[in-house]
Amino acid sequence: MSDASQTAIEPEHPTETRLRVRDARVGDMSEVEAIDARITGINKPEYWARAFARYGARADRWFLVAEAEGRLVGFIIGEQRAWEFGSPPCGWVFAIGVDPGLRLGGIGTRLFAAITRRMQAAGVALVRTMLARDDALNMAFFRSQGMMGGSFLQLEMPLDDIADEDTP
Repeated sequence: MSDASQTAIEPEHPTETRLRVRDARVGDMSEVEAIDARITGINKPEYWARAFARYGARADRWFLVAEAEGRLVGFIIGEQRAWEFGSPPCGWVFAIGVDPGLRLGGIGTRLFAAITRRMQAAGVALVRTMLARDDALNMAFFRSQGMMGGSFLQLEMPLDDIADEDTP
């Protein structure tokens, strides 16, 4: 693994431990799943296996983890996407998780900085994400990273509203 794929970041606060951000490995998925389960209350082993298969070690896709003192403490996933509904190429961050007991220590900020540096090195000039309106925790986090409302509007429709006779 090259030096470019690993980022060691010195702690900004005296109480923080040394943190290393690196590419995720298949052996990390049980720890990623455990962090996600502590956050969401749902175990999703199949989801995380598919996520690693789709985003681990692939061009224009990034699955990064943060380690402190030999244990996994956070993760972030994103990819470069292009031309959906006229959107020029941009980066998307669609998953981030930090061990709830370690929040406010800068881990999420370091993961976000690492993935955006990777995106920028790949030629990405803009990064996007999408959140639920009531997700105050992630909204505050992404806004603290400098993100703001973008030029696209997300639309949705419940599929159980579609009548069977309307289906081709």
